[in-house]
Amino acid sequence: MWGLSAAIGLLAACGTVATVSAVEPVAGGLSLSTMFGDGGSSGRDARKSASKAMPLDGMAEADRRAAEKILRNPTLYRRLPVESFTCDRALLDFSLAHPEIVVDIWRVLGISKVALDPTAPGQWQMSDGWGTEGTLRLLRHERTAEGGTMVLLGQGGYTGSLSPQPLSGSCLLLVRYRPTGAAADGTARHAMQVDAFLDADGVGLEIVTRTLQPMIVRSSASNLHEICQFMASLSAAAAENPEGVSRLSGRLTKIDSADRQTFAALARNAGSGGITVDPIAAEKLPAKLASRWIPARQLQTEQIR
Repeated sequence: MWGLSAAIGLLAACGTVATVSAVEPVAGGLSLSTMFGDGGSSGRDARKSASKAMPLDGMAEADRRAAEKILRNPTLYRRLPVESFTCDRALLDFSLAHPEIVVDIWRVLGISKVALDPTAPGQWQMSDGWGTEGTLRLLRHERTAEGGTMVLLGQGGYTGSLSPQPLSGSCLLLVRYRPTGAAADGTARHAMQVDAFLDADGVGLEIVTRTLQPMIVRSSASNLHEICQFMASLSAAAAENPEGVSRLSGRLTKIDSADRQTFAALARNAGSGGITVDPIAAEKLPAKLASRWIPARQLQTEQIR
C-alpha cells in the first residue's frame, strides 16, 4: 500500500506514473467528480487544501523545490476517495516504511507484476510489468500518535498500447493516514487518503487530459481500494495464522534478511496469544491470501504455496 503501498500501487498502475484531474471538462461538459461519483474530488478547494497540507518546510531544499514545481501548475490533480480498513498498527507502519516487502509478497503470491527495488534509503526503482518504468522517492514521512503523512515523488514514463507515443512525467503523492478506532474484534481501523498531482511532459499533456484521464481516475481509486483490502487481509492472516505469515516472509527473496526477520516478528506479535501452530494451515496460507485476486481454477493449476 505504496506507501500503504498505496502510493506504490497508484504509481505503478496509472500508465504515466500518475493520477487525475484538475477541473478539466470531460464528455458532456461534466467534471470528473460528477462523472465518476466515487467520493473523490478534482475541485479547486481540494487541490488548495492538499497543497497547503504538504509538509514542505520539513523537506531538503532540492526536494522542496521539486515538489513546489509540480504544485504550482500540475497537469492534473485528483483526490482519491478515503479508504477505511482494518490493520495491525505496527504491521501497517512497517509496510508503509518498507513498501518493497508488500510488493514482494505480491510477487510470491502471483497476483501482481509490479517490481519495486530499493536503490537507497527511501528510494526505489519501479516497473509495473505493463510498460511503466521509473523511480520513486520518499520526500517526507511524518508520524504522530494521530497517524502520519507521507510525500512521494514518482518520475518515469510509459510505453505501450494505451498511448500512440511514449509518455513521461512526474507525480507528487500526498498520503495521509490515521487511526479511527477499532473493529469489533479489536483490530485497529485506519483511514487513508491520497492526493495526486501529475506533471506530464510535452505531448503527454494532451494525451492524458483528452484520452487517458477517465481510465486513470477509475484505476487509481480501484488500486488504492485493493491495496487497502490486501493490507486488511494480510493483517487478518497474521492474527489468525502468524506462523503462516512468518513462513511466507522466508520466501521474500528480494528483501534483505534483517527486514524479513522484522516482518516475521511483527506477524507473530499480531497473532493472538496461545494460538496452536497448524502446519497445514501455515502451508496453505499463500493460496488463501491470493484467492481474492486469483480465480480458484488458476490457484489449483498454479498450486500457489
